[in-house]
Amino acid sequence: MRIQFTKMHGLGNDFVVIDAISQHVSLRTTHIQRLSNRHTGIGFDQLLLIEPPSRPDADFNYRIFNADGHEVQHCGNGARCFARFVRDRDLTTKTTMTINTLGGLITLHALDDGQVRVDMSEPSFLAASLPYVAPPEITDGSVLLDTPEGPRAFGLVSMGNPHAVCQVEQVQDAPVHTIGPAVQALPQFPSSVNVGFMEVVGPDLIRLRVYERGVGETLACGTGACAAVAYGRHQGLLDQQVTVETEGGTLLIDWAGAGQSLFMTGPAESVYEGEFRL
Repeated sequence: MRIQFTKMHGLGNDFVVIDAISQHVSLRTTHIQRLSNRHTGIGFDQLLLIEPPSRPDADFNYRIFNADGHEVQHCGNGARCFARFVRDRDLTTKTTMTINTLGGLITLHALDDGQVRVDMSEPSFLAASLPYVAPPEITDGSVLLDTPEGPRAFGLVSMGNPHAVCQVEQVQDAPVHTIGPAVQALPQFPSSVNVGFMEVVGPDLIRLRVYERGVGETLACGTGACAAVAYGRHQGLLDQQVTVETEGGTLLIDWAGAGQSLFMTGPAESVYEGEFRL
């Protein structure tokens, strides 16, 4: 079986995107793990499958698989690449489209400047939405967790996928590769968690690094940027519009607050096309 794919990235968060509408695709976990290997495969953070809609109010199904082969609910940078891909491939002529994810419906807006604005829905701070299993209990939007660097406060946010956000003084010096996997392994997170490290530069600017579940640290994480801004807003640290600087580039996050959808705007780039044989 030969399968055509497109390599894409959103701020360095890289993907293999596969059209599962125009071709038959059947991938096992071991296939994805082999393909994601950067030395012996194609290499990617996530594999994205584009499928026909499974519900009448959606234009497409959007499925996301991490490099370890496990399917996850959401990927913001991937959603922007999704919008760019389906328009480049003439799978739709719409500039606004609704796609169905494992985490629910999201709306994508292809902008005239080539960027994509994503309606990420309203963030959730409910423990059950991650899920997070206490103790310790969440107090004022934060929870104190044991880490190899000692107890640290984390904000827990669901963007359709789970995030634990820690505020740090200097993001470049943050012990991302020590704390990240340790927090992911805590029994309080039965489905694991994406771990973000946020430096607040000012009310309209943060710097961010994210240790993603099933992947490790990536150059950018779209849902992680959304979660960090949501937590910062919840703590009264940030304005409605915030620029998020990641290792791979910048995103603009806009959230008016409780009861409102959060919007993420950023680029999506195609790198090359190819095919692989199973």
